[in-house]
Amino acid sequence: MTVNSIEVSLPIKLGQFVKLASLAETGGQAREMIEMGDITVNGQVETHRGHHLSNGDIVSLILADGEIAVEVAAI
Repeated sequence: MTVNSIEVSLPIKLGQFVKLASLAETGGQAREMIEMGDITVNGQVETHRGHHLSNGDIVSLILADGEIAVEVAAI
């Protein structure tokens, strides 16, 4: 699995990051994915879109055929 980094200004909430990292097309889609348990932070399912991310956190989208992972990189 390849992990890309997305540079962001901290603090950032999980829902915002999921959309910014293009894991979801809209904020509503990001909310739904998070609530359904399709998103993990550092390997743990996170169902709160208001969860604050830290530099170096790995946010992953779980798919039927694998996962897409993106690292939070503070600017």
